[in-house]
Parts: sequence; structure tokens; C-alpha cells
Amino acid sequence: MHTLNRILQAGKLVPALEQALHARYSVHRLADEPDPAAFLAEHGAQFDAVVTSAAIGLPAQHLAALPSVKVISSFGVGLDKVPVEEAKARGIAVGYTPDVLNDCVADTAFALLLDVARRTAEADRFVRAGQWARLGGNSFGLGRKVSGARMGVVGMGRIGQTIARRSLGFDMEVRYHTRRPVTGVPWAHEPSLTALATWCDFLVVITSGVPSTRHLINEEVLNALGPRGFLINVARGTVVDEAALIRALQDGRIAGAGLDVFENEPQVPEVLTGHGQRGAAAAHCQRHPRNPPGHGPARHGQPGRLRAHGAADLSRLLNTPLFLFANHSHDHETQPHRRPMDRRRPHLPEHQPL
Repeated sequence: MHTLNRILQAGKLVPALEQALHARYSVHRLADEPDPAAFLAEHGAQFDAVVTSAAIGLPAQHLAALPSVKVISSFGVGLDKVPVEEAKARGIAVGYTPDVLNDCVADTAFALLLDVARRTAEADRFVRAGQWARLGGNSFGLGRKVSGARMGVVGMGRIGQTIARRSLGFDMEVRYHTRRPVTGVPWAHEPSLTALATWCDFLVVITSGVPSTRHLINEEVLNALGPRGFLINVARGTVVDEAALIRALQDGRIAGAGLDVFENEPQVPEVLTGHGQRGAAAAHCQRHPRNPPGHGPARHGQPGRLRAHGAADLSRLLNTPLFLFANHSHDHETQPHRRPMDRRRPHLPEHQPL
């Protein structure tokens, strides 16, 4: 059995994990070095293991400076920031932690879904800003009903299945898209991503962030999702064409989005954070002049709402009107809001989840 001599810690980890590693092994934190590249050029040969996380990964140039490394261990799910092919060519074992985050990511997906539909965080800001007192009791309007809605899941791995199981508590109908049907799951497979987007109310993205999935959610998919469809992304930021998403939100071509990830993290486009020219004015909770307080839908072409996890006040995106969704009235609040099948929405066979 190979004994680990020195471990290189590529970035900050969970405190409990760091403590356990440092108690059992000789660990050096690369983040403590003012010039990591120079440090590795001089000392890289001393390390025979690397510990990192899915968020941090390991740059290929750093791996090249570690000639003695035998194993790379990543805490988290996803290896898109680890040079797997280079490691494979050198016979380096690469490990990660499947299942450890299944519940947490699924919880986040539903938190974003509920927030963007029910407008929870938005309502909190509305009250704190004094808008309720100024505009009156019915000035905020209604959110969207989640129970009984249709959810499309892009990706049906461990986390995708966990998300789908969460939907049972909301009586949601679920279908999913993958390259091939997944054996042993009770939900219907949809081979066409655009057909799935057309069919569903909520499109939840939880596929891997690899070159083949870059901008998988593109203009065509967003157009298929339509002005009453929401996008929820808990996968990787690269899976969504961010520029196309911004345009769809600006034009009202989708109802809204809940984002846990962004394309160029930690950089987020100013237009999304409210710091750009078209952002922060939305804090006034503007509404379309044709919609009196508490009544009526926003017209097509009004911006969609964005709810974000871990970024600054994205829900006030793009001078967002107070009333966003077409056909949102008190009547629609008390009835299932599944979009009726029509000639634009191909009929898919009904499927009853277990």
C-alpha cells in the first residue's frame, strides 16, 4: 500500500475536513503561497497527493508541476475543473464524493423554484422597502402555483433523481431529458430537449458541466420554454448560454430564472446584479401602466424575473414590472396552472410516477 508523504491542498475546504486532513497527514495549503506557480516550480516534486474541491479544481499547469502525484481527491460533485485526461494519461487516480451533496443540491433547486414562482424573497424586499404601505394592500400581486405543475429535469443522475423525488410532495408531473433513457426510474424520458422545454412549467438543469454540454440551454430551448416557463439551474454555469438567458429575460420570452451558478464565476454580468445601467431601478417595483395594483398580467415583452442564490439582489433585474406573468389572477391562483396542450405543444404520453 502506498503511503502518502505530503498532500497539497489546492484551496479552502470545509473546516472539519481541513482539520481531519491536517491531523492525519502533512498538508500544505497552496493558497498560503503568494506565488503558487513559483512555489510549485520549486517544491512540486515533494507532493504525492492533491486535495481540492469541485469549486476550486486543479489547473492543468499546476498538475504539470506535480511530477510525483499519485492521486487527486476532490470534495464535491463534478470534475469539470480537474484535468482528468491529463491525470488519466499519467496514471493518476482521481476521486470525488458522489451522493454527499444530493440532498443539499436538490433542496437548493426547490428553494429557487419556490422562490421564483411564489416571489417569497421579492415580497420580503417589497415589505422592507415600505412599498406595501405606500401602494396598498393588493399592490404586490400573486405568484405562480407550484403544486400540480410540470417539471422537466435535464439530467437524471443521482441529484436529478433526488430532485424528481422531491416533486412528489407537490403533486408535480415529471419528465426528463438525457442522451439515453435511464434504467430503473419511474419518470418518462423525453429525447428532445426543446420538446421537454415546451411541455414543462419549470425546467430544472442538473447535468454535468463538460464541453459537450456547453450552452446546452440555448436560445432555441429558452424560446421553447416560453413566457410562462421558468429556468432553474443548479448544474454548472457553462451549461446555460448566459447572454441568451439575459436576452430572454429582458424580452419576456421566459417567465423567470433561479440561478445557483453562473457562466464566468465569480464574475456575474452587471445587468444581473442590478449594478449595470439597466438594473437597480427595479427596486421601485415598477408595474406596467395598464396593470392597476393587484390586478392583471404583464404584457408579453416585459422582462422576466430572476431569482439567484449567492449573488446580489438579482430578483430586481432589468426594471422588473411588479406583475410579471400572463394570466395571473386570483382565479388562476386557485386552479392548476398546467399549460394546456395545443398544436405548439406536442402531446407526450401520460406517465404516472411511483
